Amino acid sequence: MALLECKSLGIQFGGLKAVDNFNVSIEEGSLYGLIGPNGAGKTTVFNLLTGVYKPTVGSIKLNGSTISGLKPVQISKLGIARTFQNIRLFSNMTVLDNVKTALHNEIRYSLLSDFLHDFNYSKKEALMDEKAEDFLKVFELDEFKNLKAGNLAYGQQRKLEIARALATRPKLLLLDEPAAGMNPQETAELMDTIKLIREKYKITILLIEHDMKLVSGICEYLTVLNFGTELVSGTPGEVLNDHRVITAYLGE
Repeated sequence: MALLECKSLGIQFGGLKAVDNFNVSIEEGSLYGLIGPNGAGKTTVFNLLTGVYKPTVGSIKLNGSTISGLKPVQISKLGIARTFQNIRLFSNMTVLDNVKTALHNEIRYSLLSDFLHDFNYSKKEALMDEKAEDFLKVFELDEFKNLKAGNLAYGQQRKLEIARALATRPKLLLLDEPAAGMNPQETAELMDTIKLIREKYKITILLIEHDMKLVSGICEYLTVLNFGTELVSGTPGEVLNDHRVITAYLGE
């Protein structure tokens, strides 16, 4: 059974079909890419998968259970986490506290403990610090843990957003243009990091990306969207050499 399965998925805004008849089946442990020209509907698909939008038609299943129509918080608890095209960090909070915000499902204490800051509160806060630092170490951000997130370099902010998403312990991680704004060295490091987290945390990854070197270097399978509909699916070699894909990106 596929981890994620979308059948005939679509959403319409007025007379515009932003996504139409989108179908995908992603096996557990896969590293899958969703590509296409600007405005093709890629981020809209992510918004459907995470409950930001409710589909007009079709279904979304995670581990065989229907999640289409659920609220984002419900979908997060079921195991889907995401990053955003435009970085969304808590800029005035520390790097460590940004990751700790994602641990709320894992570590809890009573309202009374929170109010009194008693031994139970202190013990669980220390545990959260330890868990958050473990995620930061994966991205070599632990030395910046007390720095405000907004003071990190751009590439480091990208990594922090991924670390925070990972802290929710997802089954499926959605990365929306993770290499956007990165230089070639940062992109190469990101490729290695994505491979590492897939193996280390045994998660499935679906990413949107315009950097074809990154896509062909790490993705095992691709789907191309164009004007909200599926253009072609296949291995990177098959897809990136398909004349329909070349035409969609470059024109006739």
